[in-house]
Amino acid sequence: IRRAAGLHRLWFNPCVFACAPQNASYLDREDPDLPVCVEQTVLVWIPLGFLWLCAPWNLVSLCRRTQVNTKHLSKLYICKQAVVSLLLLTAIAGLAITLGEDYGPSADTPSTLKNPGVYYANPVLYIVTWILLLLCQAGVRRREGAVDSATLFVFWLLLVLCDIFPFQTLLREALKLGEIRDIPRFCLFYISFGLELIALILSAVADVPPEAKERVKKNPEAGAAFLSRITFNWFQSMVIKGYKQPLVQEDMWELSEADSTAHINERFQHFMKTEFAAAKVRHQHRLNKKQDERRDKAQEDLKNGLSNGLGKGVSQDMLMMEEKGKKEDEKKKKKKDKEKEKEENYPNAWLITTIYKTFKGVLLESAFFKLLQDLLAFVSPQLLKLMISFTQDKSSYAWEGYLYAVLLLAVAILQSLLLQQYFQRCFVLGMKVRTALMAAVYKKALVVSNEARKESTVGETVNLMSADAQRFNDVTNFIHLLWSCPLQIIVSIVFLWFELGPSVLAGLAVMVLMVPINGLLATKARKIQIENMKFKDKRLKIMNEILNGIKILKLYGWEPSFQAQVEGIRGKELKVMRKFAYLSSVSTFIFSCAPALVSLATFAVFVGVSSDNVLTAEKAFTSISLFNILRFPLAMLPMLIAAIVQVRKRQLAFHGCMSNPALKSHLPVLLLFRRPCRGSAWRSFWEAMTLTVTFLSLDIKPGRLVAVVGAVGSGKSSLMSALLGEMHCTKGFINIQGSLAFVPQQAWIQNATLRDNILFGSPHEEDRFQDVIKACALGPDLELLPGGDLTEIGEKGINLSGGQKQRVSLARAAYSQADIYLLDDPLSAVDSHVGKHLFDKVIGPNGVLKEKTRILVTHGVSFLPYVDEIVVLVDGVVSEVGSYKSLRARKGAFSEFIDTYAQEQNNQMHSESDIELIPEREDTLPDSPLEDTVTVTLKRESSIRRSQRNGSVRLRKNSSIKKVQDVGESKKGQRLIEKETMETGQVKFSVYLQYLRAMGWGYSVMVFVVYFIQNIAFIGQNLWLSDWTNDAVVYYNMTYPNWKRDTRVGVFGVLGVAQGLFVFLGTLLLANASVNASGILHSRLLRNILRVPMVFFDTTPIGRVVNRFAKDIFTVDEAIPQSFRSWILCLLGVLGTLFVICLATPFFTILIVPLAVVYYFVQRFYVATSRQLRRLDSVSRSPIYSHFSETVSGLSVIRAYGHQDRFLKHNEITIDGNLKSVYPWIVSNRWLAIRLEFLGNLVVFFSALFAVISRDSLDSGLVGLSISYALNVTQTLNWLVRMTSELETNIVAVERVSEYSELENEAKWVTDTRPPEDWPTKGKLRFENYKVRYRPGLDLVLHGITCDIGSTEKIGIVGRTGAGKSSLTNCLFRIIEAAEGRILIDGVDISLIGLHDLRNRLTIIPQDPVLFSGSLRMNLDPFDRFSDEDIWRVLELSHLKEYVAGLQEGLQHEVAEGGENLSVGQRQLLCLARALLRKSRILILDEATAAVDLETDDLIQTTIRKEFSHCTVLTIAHRLHSIMDSSRVMVLDAGKIVEFDSPDNLLEKQGHFYSMAKDAGITKDENTAL
Repeated sequence: IRRAAGLHRLWFNPCVFACAPQNASYLDREDPDLPVCVEQTVLVWIPLGFLWLCAPWNLVSLCRRTQVNTKHLSKLYICKQAVVSLLLLTAIAGLAITLGEDYGPSADTPSTLKNPGVYYANPVLYIVTWILLLLCQAGVRRREGAVDSATLFVFWLLLVLCDIFPFQTLLREALKLGEIRDIPRFCLFYISFGLELIALILSAVADVPPEAKERVKKNPEAGAAFLSRITFNWFQSMVIKGYKQPLVQEDMWELSEADSTAHINERFQHFMKTEFAAAKVRHQHRLNKKQDERRDKAQEDLKNGLSNGLGKGVSQDMLMMEEKGKKEDEKKKKKKDKEKEKEENYPNAWLITTIYKTFKGVLLESAFFKLLQDLLAFVSPQLLKLMISFTQDKSSYAWEGYLYAVLLLAVAILQSLLLQQYFQRCFVLGMKVRTALMAAVYKKALVVSNEARKESTVGETVNLMSADAQRFNDVTNFIHLLWSCPLQIIVSIVFLWFELGPSVLAGLAVMVLMVPINGLLATKARKIQIENMKFKDKRLKIMNEILNGIKILKLYGWEPSFQAQVEGIRGKELKVMRKFAYLSSVSTFIFSCAPALVSLATFAVFVGVSSDNVLTAEKAFTSISLFNILRFPLAMLPMLIAAIVQVRKRQLAFHGCMSNPALKSHLPVLLLFRRPCRGSAWRSFWEAMTLTVTFLSLDIKPGRLVAVVGAVGSGKSSLMSALLGEMHCTKGFINIQGSLAFVPQQAWIQNATLRDNILFGSPHEEDRFQDVIKACALGPDLELLPGGDLTEIGEKGINLSGGQKQRVSLARAAYSQADIYLLDDPLSAVDSHVGKHLFDKVIGPNGVLKEKTRILVTHGVSFLPYVDEIVVLVDGVVSEVGSYKSLRARKGAFSEFIDTYAQEQNNQMHSESDIELIPEREDTLPDSPLEDTVTVTLKRESSIRRSQRNGSVRLRKNSSIKKVQDVGESKKGQRLIEKETMETGQVKFSVYLQYLRAMGWGYSVMVFVVYFIQNIAFIGQNLWLSDWTNDAVVYYNMTYPNWKRDTRVGVFGVLGVAQGLFVFLGTLLLANASVNASGILHSRLLRNILRVPMVFFDTTPIGRVVNRFAKDIFTVDEAIPQSFRSWILCLLGVLGTLFVICLATPFFTILIVPLAVVYYFVQRFYVATSRQLRRLDSVSRSPIYSHFSETVSGLSVIRAYGHQDRFLKHNEITIDGNLKSVYPWIVSNRWLAIRLEFLGNLVVFFSALFAVISRDSLDSGLVGLSISYALNVTQTLNWLVRMTSELETNIVAVERVSEYSELENEAKWVTDTRPPEDWPTKGKLRFENYKVRYRPGLDLVLHGITCDIGSTEKIGIVGRTGAGKSSLTNCLFRIIEAAEGRILIDGVDISLIGLHDLRNRLTIIPQDPVLFSGSLRMNLDPFDRFSDEDIWRVLELSHLKEYVAGLQEGLQHEVAEGGENLSVGQRQLLCLARALLRKSRILILDEATAAVDLETDDLIQTTIRKEFSHCTVLTIAHRLHSIMDSSRVMVLDAGKIVEFDSPDNLLEKQGHFYSMAKDAGITKDENTAL
């Protein structure tokens, strides 16, 4: 645009370029202006130059072939091009006018006064520019995913800004002269200016192509224009939505491709491969060097006769064992060595480089923003200095003041924009790093070998995924401070030197002294932190076990012992926390004293050095604002370094985790076509020192059914693991041809629908699905399940009975259509007739799998005649192989094995027809069809499943239920686990009160008062300073009296130190208070969780409860005190600032109200959204961890089926679900920050503006004070909102903890009516019309049971699955309370006495043996009530004595998590030992023999017969054999007693019991033989 426009040609004479001398006159007056030559040249070149520099980037896309749909022209695009075309026309017109004037016919005479060159140059420049711009805009449209162009927007903005100067020049001139001199140019200028404005507005609007409309709906960021991106305006819609109603997961936007887990993980893995390989090579070199050193050292040692068990070959376990014996000091030394050795055991130093390479783009971008922002930060103090000198110098023009005010505003706004972009980049980077690490850990966990798995518990790995990945996230957020802090420090010092000269060094010295002190405190704090982590891990491990085994704890009445254990650890943890809090209060003291001390030292030295140095306002306040800039980097550096050190520590954990050996893929090249399975020597991964399966050679032909039998511990399960490649092969090889399916001994069930559990990722084919269901006898179960096959199964299959779980597991295998089936004792957990059905229909010679190769580990003798081949294992060696007949004939180990159970054997011989029994029975006995197998359990389970609160439960989205007519009905029980309840809306004030109450009221009030006094001291100090600076005016050109100087310095110093002391005091008080609060809240939670009825645990996933103990307690311990303190300090800081500004410029009070209103609204909007996003974040985090632990527990199954990829995919989806709420949360913080910073910038602007307006009445000291305060307020305002919201977010933890502390309890543990000490003496039981339901409002499970059981009677309880057998035991222990009727034991009504009095006098051997980690002794006798002799006695009786005596530590032998280092049989025997130890008169056996082979079964039975002969024994039986010698048998059906008599009589009656016995192959004559 030709700038010159209407200035008269004559006026604009060629000598105009000599306008420099006039410049002064243009500016040095009341109404300044820019000289025309500047407007015509420099102001034209700035925007055009910018565009030409950036054009290539926009033009690139014109050269490329693009996929973008270019046919469609949007209206917006057409408008933009039209506006530019019009501008092109104005430029041409401008050129034409000039040419016309110079050469046109209208020129009167060929005048020598031609137009100056600029009239030619500018239009030509513009013509070129507009053509370039037309191309640029076309280029932008072709760019993929682009909706607008940042560079073009900036260009238009610059253009309009630069044109404002000629705009006002022309107007002012026209008004002054009263006429327009050069009308054509005047008009053209204003026309083009209008067009530029339109173009600017158009360029700020996003042009979303139609194909991207859908995407933008799901993710508005994709369609946000440049302005909207830098102010985060696109986020507004979510903020408004969040304010109107609490956000839910469905409101979250889709992630962009670059933020999705799959994309991040792919890049990360790509770089990790190369880095890891390089690290491995380095590691190998290191090891080789070490080995050479070691060899030399070993030779030395041999001479001295010392060999220190750290040789290469000795495993870690041996070390442990050796260490135990040695002396303490040696222990410590070894431990250090061991830790060191552990660190050197795997390649390291690859993680950081991988992270850097994966994310270097974002890193560099954010670094650029940070650099600009840091440099801008130093402009404000300089402007402040000019401002103060302006107020002092009354002769300067007013416009200067206004200019400074506007510049302050402009700099601040630019700074805000840059800072927010930097933060946005950094936080997203942190999020991506966390994601990459979590995905990598998960991926690793899928392939990690079993030896490596043994070294770290599930808990530790989950910790890697949660806490440590989060640490990396936090450090990455602030990683740039590593270079930015030193930079800021250096620049500040340079500027300070200009102000105060060498006296800066005094202040600097103080600061430098602070750093080592801070460093010292940081290292100390880190030590404490690590100690704290140890206790935390330990506490969570115990909590995890308690929750996993809660039923056992309740049955045994062991809660107090475990409560005491946890409380003990928690006590130590709190002690450590208190130490940490004191430490941090010392560092806070130092930190808060620092600025005061620094300015004190500097100013004191400055005025003390020579009497000429007078402290003026501009010096003092410029220095103070520079010191304020310095504070941040100095405080951050030590913290950052501490955090990095901690991350370094955790990095080792990642290195360890990622370097664990992976499983060798065990499907090698097929050598032998006819022999799909061969085995060889395998080492068990539990006892690292023993070979479990020693020499094993097996050939299994395709399509055979092979049974594997052997006693407990003979290595059957190990053989399975070996075939799956889960074990370490010491020599030989294994060869498997075809795909595998695996049914483990303990069924692994996913938390998904029943159908998903069976399909297990295969496509759904209805016919095949129905066949499998039928074969696995799941039909009747499905009818009872509330949602049919779409019922959701809880974690670990909690709402299925043991038998059902096993059948689902078998159905999964049957559905998978693999080639080889490994069945690890799947028939033990089901009733005998169901077992027979499964064998017939699935496994056996005419089953669904008859074509396939099947390897069946079994304890059931009855199936053996029908298998093709039997493999007998004895102590890990194959003793015999052959068909049933040949093995019987051989009279070897197998024959003995069978003869022990001869009676079953011979009945099996003459009842081969029995196998066909099942279909017959359906006709003969109409009253008990097979459907009954799976009865009422499910009815009662469906009731458990009904949502606890109000039954509003969401149906899975894709479910279309055909069978159920009434869909409403079907919804009822379909989901077992309600979604985690999320408090919504504002956190109630009562929650804050609750926390304050836990802290103690006295403390709370004192903290507030102390902080308030500190704030007063701070303001006082600054007012004193501004008064001090006025001395410079008072004593102008006079000598400054020494006494005055000393008072000034003295008072200043005292006030500074007072601040520090008060902060120290406040922090100490707060520390004490918060530790108290933590203690109270945790013990309340723990006490209550242990007293909650069992029903709660059936409907709540364990992860959710653990989360309360982990995440929420952690928040209460660490986050809340921190944010509480910051919040108080911020609030007082903001109030103080406003107070000072109002004091300096009373005008400002008018503005406080509107600012406060805007502030309040922004904050309310933000807090509502942010809080809900935080909640969504924590709720969507749990599934990541629970999916992870589910995966780890089912690893062998997942690997056997080869479904690792599907689980990886699922994990990515789960993490994405979490990111969908993390990302908006990050953006919401930026959205808020940018708005608050604008507010803060306005505060600065207005305080400067009012200072200019009322400069005559102000002294310069106060102006300096109020503006330097205002410069600080931006940050404090931002912090205040962040802290308010953080406090609100964190206080949610208190809410969640207290939610679980107020759950309904079960009955009292001990009541006033206590039974006599030796009760029950006889052990008589009596049920009187006993009815029970699982929860009020549900169907009855037991319908009025009435019976008498005499003293020392042995009662067997039988019935189809779910007939109410287990409910009966639950009632005896009052796990569920009576609805009507009562139970009397020796005449005492059990509902009147305390639960512990009751439970401690009964003994149960439960269905699944649960052990806790700890010593063997602790597992038998947690209260230390018995002597060691007693314990050895019961171990002898339960046939474990030699095993335990053979262990190195004997009774102190550590049991692993969940008893994993003992076989299932041994665990069951331990449970028997527990029962023997309790010596109570009533014993309940709950299907105790289900998971045990016949031999152990026999041991248990004989022991029980002998040792409990004087007791009343109730046996819930699966195998009828075990109860044929009972005095009476109780047959339950659908919660009623249908038969109750001696076994003989019942067999004669030919009722229910008879048909069951017939299934099991027991007949009358044989029973008498028994």
